[in-house]
Amino acid sequence: MTEPLDGAASPRFAQVATFARLPLQRDFKNARSVFLGLPWDDATSYRSGAREGPSAIRHASRLVRPYNMFADVYPFRVLDTVDAGDVDPVPGYTEDTFARIESALKPMFAADIVPFIAGGDHSVTLPVLRARKAAGKEAASLLHFDAHFDTWEAYWGSKRYTHGTWVKRAYEEGLIARSQVFQVGIRSSLYSHEDVRNNAAIVDRTYTSEDVDSQGYKVIMDRILEAIKDRPLYVSVDIDVLDPAYAPGTGTPESGGLTSREMIHFLRELHRANVVGFDLVEVAPQYDHMGQITALAASNLIYEGMCALARHRSAGARR
Repeated sequence: MTEPLDGAASPRFAQVATFARLPLQRDFKNARSVFLGLPWDDATSYRSGAREGPSAIRHASRLVRPYNMFADVYPFRVLDTVDAGDVDPVPGYTEDTFARIESALKPMFAADIVPFIAGGDHSVTLPVLRARKAAGKEAASLLHFDAHFDTWEAYWGSKRYTHGTWVKRAYEEGLIARSQVFQVGIRSSLYSHEDVRNNAAIVDRTYTSEDVDSQGYKVIMDRILEAIKDRPLYVSVDIDVLDPAYAPGTGTPESGGLTSREMIHFLRELHRANVVGFDLVEVAPQYDHMGQITALAASNLIYEGMCALARHRSAGARR
């Protein structure tokens, strides 16, 4: 059974930083979930810096504790979670880096280990989903929290693999289930009305930040989870779904986003879903000028995702 370092025995500012002070363990055969860093940001279209995200999230997670009273669960015990370190990227070479990510994730998915991934820019979700397919798994439903569609065709004429094209590539490659793609938090300006039509051809339902205001997290998640039912669900969180007041440390911030509390409520509803993978991306700590609040939010959102999965697993064991 995995346990974090005890904060009462070892001060939280001591020891090597791992996620939630979990063991650093590259042999994950006994784990049921793994924290993994993907420090890559060569596929950004505006401000780079997300390569520093995994490190910042680990440092900010030192205050995470082993029990969640809202979920009534000890997530690390239930999931035997370990920190598996980072996948080494190949700077300047997108497809080589993607191949390394896919190679690292494939055995995890084959063993039904649920990865909790810290990016990196949002392009890393594509090779993660490729790894799941390579492991022989069926296409998953996708729940995508973001300020942006990420369904563009290409950037600068020919760059097809970026943080703004990964949803379209995943859809084309059959990595995500048709009519099972949902977006929450969308609010960015667009290049043209064609962007709306092109996104609608891929995404079953897009909930904007205004929808969140008018409908609330519970109604939206009820509708999404009813449509997904017990199908495998992959969850991808771009930290810029949060308003810059709560997450200034990101590459493409957009005003008018969700609060940290709203996002926590969304993720707590995932205890009703069959989550098979989770990533949180686009934390760029050099822009996090307010006491590391972006990395702090990110570490807590990953933790809430783990707690939701642990609660789901615990409920299944009791049935």
